Amino acid sequence: MDATMAEVELRDVEDGDLDALFEMMRDPESVRMAAFTSKDPNDRTAFDAHVARLRSSPELTFLAITRDGEFAGTVGSFEMEGDTEVTYWVGRAFWGQGIAGQALALLLQIVPTRPIHARAASDNAGSLRVLEKAGFVITGTDTGYANARGAEIEETILRLS
Repeated sequence: MDATMAEVELRDVEDGDLDALFEMMRDPESVRMAAFTSKDPNDRTAFDAHVARLRSSPELTFLAITRDGEFAGTVGSFEMEGDTEVTYWVGRAFWGQGIAGQALALLLQIVPTRPIHARAASDNAGSLRVLEKAGFVITGTDTGYANARGAEIEETILRLS
């Protein structure tokens, strides 16, 4: 099937997704692009504890992204410092196929909160493009320590009204 015609859906994260998600979230190129990651992406115990907290929290949204039924990543929303923010992680095998944008559009239908915010490493052109296509507007930048790069880096802040 043509990737542009692929069916992207969201569903609850299932136990059977966790091995694939762990592998996606420790892929070196993906980790570098995301920048703001766990201290040790290879620590399965920390990963399992983090995902268990996400799955059990009624205060956030944490959903699996599927493309034509195949697990492709996660998308969600959470509150930070009084603002609702979106986040997503798409496996590198699925990059460049419009999956992140479709998943984000579906999430924005589920999460009615506006304004809603997002952040991305300023050099993560792909993620910034996904957010801007969804209607997010750049409102500024900040710097923060990026575990994946071992340094302070610039982060772009976006908002969807």
